[in-house]
Amino acid sequence: MKKLLSTVCVSAMAISAVHADDVALLTFKVGKDKNLKHAAIEFYQNDAPMTADNFKKLARKKFYNGQAVHRVFPDTLLQMGDPLSKRSDRAKTGTGGPGYTLPPEIHRKHTKGAIAAGRLPDKINPGRLSNGSQFFICLTPMPSYDGQYTVFGNVIWGFDDLDQISELPVDTNDNPLQRVEIKSIQIMPREKLPAPPVVGPVSPKPEKAKKKRWYQFF
Repeated sequence: MKKLLSTVCVSAMAISAVHADDVALLTFKVGKDKNLKHAAIEFYQNDAPMTADNFKKLARKKFYNGQAVHRVFPDTLLQMGDPLSKRSDRAKTGTGGPGYTLPPEIHRKHTKGAIAAGRLPDKINPGRLSNGSQFFICLTPMPSYDGQYTVFGNVIWGFDDLDQISELPVDTNDNPLQRVEIKSIQIMPREKLPAPPVVGPVSPKPEKAKKKRWYQFF
């Protein structure tokens, strides 16, 4: 009996170790452009296990497929993960979720490439509970948000595509005028992640003065 239990425990630990090194491949479609955009992310499984596992669970259920990137700020961040973004009516986009929240796991900093769970502001959410599905990707370091949001992952590659999406024209709610649809989020072992696409020479971008803004994430 002891030998059986020992075998079960070892097997469980092995499975956990494999899943801990899972990564995700995000695929986006911008408007009618047939050239899909991609980004790969890894997870901070030790620092934000509940948030990372929840993201993987939703991705495997295809929860994110067909949703839209609903807020962008040039070369700063992208926000997505709202099931209401599947609708053509944008009035309530940014307020949806899977119907539950997650406890905070606030440990990591908002470095370039950080992926963090969205949440309601402190005034109505003093416990800093995370939205069950919405998240944002930092395209530049955002130290002012350190200690406020659960950072559960990081971009491995794909910054060029993410930057291009962030620079799309937007409406008054910072929602891209062209629909940026999440075609899929695939969870896979790191060793099966495709190599990043080859990017040709890119002309340096002219320096732009960044406006100081307050970003509120649901």
